[in-house]
Amino acid sequence: MVLMALDVGEKRIGVATSDSGIVAMPHSVILRKSKREDFAQVQRLVTELQVERLIIGLPYSLSGHNERIGPQAQRVMRYAEALAEVVKLPFDYFDESYSTVTAQQYLNSSKRAKTPIDAAAAAVILQSYLDKKSDE
Repeated sequence: MVLMALDVGEKRIGVATSDSGIVAMPHSVILRKSKREDFAQVQRLVTELQVERLIIGLPYSLSGHNERIGPQAQRVMRYAEALAEVVKLPFDYFDESYSTVTAQQYLNSSKRAKTPIDAAAAAVILQSYLDKKSDE
């Protein structure tokens, strides 16, 4: 099953994929323009890569030990729900907490320094999702 993760930011959308269900790989970055154009780009990738499920990074607000849905997470959820109307695929939300920090640390310590941070963050989200699913 081909999975694609999206790290939805204000200006960019990081994209990562996994066709093995074991390893996530950074794919690309979509520069946000309008929902219509963003959704068309996602649909093009979904078709091209034969994606069967989307994983949407959800930016929980962390307060103490509690995760909660804050304003940014609500924006991402509205965006994902609108995307689902265009890109007719099942999707899951997955906690993206610290994905950018983890991706930056990885890029700083590896030879993949030219990988865009947004795509690397999407790969962190997708890899965490895959790891959790394999533990279930």
